[in-house]
Amino acid sequence: MSHMDIALTLTFSVVMLLFMIYPATRIVAWIEQHIAVPPRWHNPLQFGMVIVLSLLIGLFLRFF
Repeated sequence: MSHMDIALTLTFSVVMLLFMIYPATRIVAWIEQHIAVPPRWHNPLQFGMVIVLSLLIGLFLRFF
């Protein structure tokens, strides 16, 4: 993977951060329905889900 691939993937991911908030909220709500998650882990779980989804979409946009 070249430096240009990494730069383009991160550029696409940063753009998608805003759009991935709603799907991350829905996924975290679904996880909380099925698994007992402490309330203090709600925000870190949601933030992590936004980052993961954005990176996945960035990778998809770059390589497919």
